[in-house]
Amino acid sequence: MKPYYSTELGKLYHGDCLDIMPMLEPVELVVTSPPYDDLRDYEGYVFDFEKTATCLYEKIKDGGVVVWVVGDETINFCETLTSFKQAIYFVENCKFKLLDTMIYHKSNYAPAYPTLRRYASTFEYMFILCKNKPKTFNPIQVEKATVSTKQRLGKYRKKNGSFVEKSMLVDTGRTTKDAENLWTICPTKSADAENHPAVFPEQLVQDHILSWSNEGDIVADIMAGSGTTLKQAEKLNRRWIGIEIEEKYCEIAAKRIEKERSQLKLW
Repeated sequence: MKPYYSTELGKLYHGDCLDIMPMLEPVELVVTSPPYDDLRDYEGYVFDFEKTATCLYEKIKDGGVVVWVVGDETINFCETLTSFKQAIYFVENCKFKLLDTMIYHKSNYAPAYPTLRRYASTFEYMFILCKNKPKTFNPIQVEKATVSTKQRLGKYRKKNGSFVEKSMLVDTGRTTKDAENLWTICPTKSADAENHPAVFPEQLVQDHILSWSNEGDIVADIMAGSGTTLKQAEKLNRRWIGIEIEEKYCEIAAKRIEKERSQLKLW
């Protein structure tokens, strides 16, 4: 099976993920966003969710994670619940565990159309699915409002030379804390991916790769689109695998990865 594009770290394949995934080696992490609820036009392509979910479980290593980013279409003023149905299917039919339901909040986002009888939607779900206990978790750090202090037991020397134990407050010097499961990220569009209808925010993908994998692990995107997951994996020194059914998106992804590689060489 010849890849459409490759580097020392990864390979991008042009084709249907259901045809290609069975031939690939198992991976530690998948970060992907499928074409859900016809909210975007992906050249008319659709996908078989149930077969894809089953194949994902087979290709994730024990302790591996799938980050599944989805949203719901609104029909007759109500949400379809497609995202929740998919999460339940992953758990009840594929034996995945739902580690977390995270929220991707789009800051500075203006919906393209007015809403009636409901508030405008400015977020998507990020279901964190794992195969048994997750092997890796490197929590993203965010700034704290105050520096951490903690109480510990210490020894104090008396005038006669003997010691007495006492409690004392010690400044740990920690200025950060673990991020929470609501990520506010501006959905800026890359100039080199303007011909793709729905580009992953680079910060979102980068933070998931850092959270759930280590250098040398294999990161995959089975519906790679404009290649943001692959580009960030290359940047973060992860091995990677990409699959994309639309050839013109493969071309966009390959060009973006090459541009990233050029920038890395300059560093």
